[in-house]
Amino acid sequence: MQRIMEQKDTHRGERIAKNTLMLYVRMFALMLVGLYTSRVVLEALGENDFGIYNVVGGVVAMFTIISGALNSAVARFITFEMGKGSDAQLEKVYSTAVTIQIILAIAVAVIAEPAGLWFIQNKMTIDPLRIPAAQWVLHFSIMAFVINLLSVPQMASITAHEKMSAYAYIGILDGLLRLAVAFIIAHSASDRLILYSALMAGVVLVVRFAYGIYCRLHFPECRFRPVFDRPLIKEMFSFAGWSFIGVTSGVLRDHGGNILVNIFSGPAVNAARGVAVQLNGAVQGFVTNFMTAINPQITKSYASGDMKYMLSLVRKSSRMSFYLLFLIALPILFNTEYLLSLWLKDVPAHTVVFVRLFLIFALCESLSNPLMTAAQATGDIRRYQTVVGGLILLNLPLSYIFLRAGFQPEVTVVVAIGLSVICLAARLVMLKSMIGLDVGGFLRRVCLNVVCVVAAALILPSVLDGFIPDGFLGFCLSVILCVTSAGLSVLMVGCSAKERKDIRDMLYKRFRR
Repeated sequence: MQRIMEQKDTHRGERIAKNTLMLYVRMFALMLVGLYTSRVVLEALGENDFGIYNVVGGVVAMFTIISGALNSAVARFITFEMGKGSDAQLEKVYSTAVTIQIILAIAVAVIAEPAGLWFIQNKMTIDPLRIPAAQWVLHFSIMAFVINLLSVPQMASITAHEKMSAYAYIGILDGLLRLAVAFIIAHSASDRLILYSALMAGVVLVVRFAYGIYCRLHFPECRFRPVFDRPLIKEMFSFAGWSFIGVTSGVLRDHGGNILVNIFSGPAVNAARGVAVQLNGAVQGFVTNFMTAINPQITKSYASGDMKYMLSLVRKSSRMSFYLLFLIALPILFNTEYLLSLWLKDVPAHTVVFVRLFLIFALCESLSNPLMTAAQATGDIRRYQTVVGGLILLNLPLSYIFLRAGFQPEVTVVVAIGLSVICLAARLVMLKSMIGLDVGGFLRRVCLNVVCVVAAALILPSVLDGFIPDGFLGFCLSVILCVTSAGLSVLMVGCSAKERKDIRDMLYKRFRR
């Protein structure tokens, strides 16, 4: 019996590794395309128009307060039913999810238009001559947002089935289309801000059709049938209702902070924050892709009652998420200014500090991502969302207080970092009762572990930083030093003897093939 369980765990581990590899192929392609596209778009639009696009897009994204809660409910219920192996119920969940998303899309469009126009005309810090362009950005952003809403059930089905190759290929298509958009606006004589918004909405539409066609061809349950199952709708809305708190707090933290920066500092600083967010998003893709491969396994193991595997997976994925991000973040933290000068023609003021702070925030959040998935897998998230969501909601009022007191705009991210650490502690306490998580074990095996890894990894780069020459050669040497130091620290300090052996065996098997 023990041998069968070990073989089962090995098979699941190999599937996670394969899916993660496919997602990394997607990520590398998107990261290269995305970083170059950001440079072209920033140069083509200019700081002010780029800042306007980020702020108006942020206003529309605020409506993920309405949609995000249902999106997480859709993903959870589809994955949960797959874990239980109920095909009939899975079909019902999918059709119900599509019905809900259609209704929600109509509601968002009706609410977002007047709210967005009011904000642009009355609250946004903007050149009056650019108000008409900002209004067109709003219209196209709402269109893209609504199309994305309708894609949620298809994307949830792909990740639940763990078909990450399709997710990777469609993602690469998305990146190539965005690159084409960047080249088009760089050589356009029309209003580039309006054209960019329109073309980006077109990209979203093409990607939506790609998801829909793939799901219809490969997954039998992805055939929409009019369904109005009141108990199921009530259950999904109950889950979404409590998720609403968490989604609201996250949106207000991210996009609300961006709006506060605009009000207190103007669109030029929004451009700096936007660049930092894009770079951070590219780097954080390492963790996002890893967790995309892990999340279905966490939910399915809970649905099947395999709690031992679930708890082990939560601990390991928390550490590995941090390590994957740290390997990329460390060389960026030591070489932020030079990297930005290579990437961008003109680096907006405040960008360097924003980049470093967002990376630190991402490292803190990486420890919590598996805990969030574990909490959602239970379905009973009322207390969890009330406590954690309430803490995250403090980001906006605290940021406003500090900005009002005269602090620099980067304080919005500093507040987010502090609250992220507090939320991690709150999650640990609540998951002890929700899934039987060993808090002391998590603190020792995960939190203390990553602190030791960071401390060990910082020694060599900190000591030798003053001896590294300036220029491109020095940059390359610094990157090699940081990655080597971080990698050795993760391997020797962060991994157990068994994990080191598993890594050696996996690499040996790959090289033999």
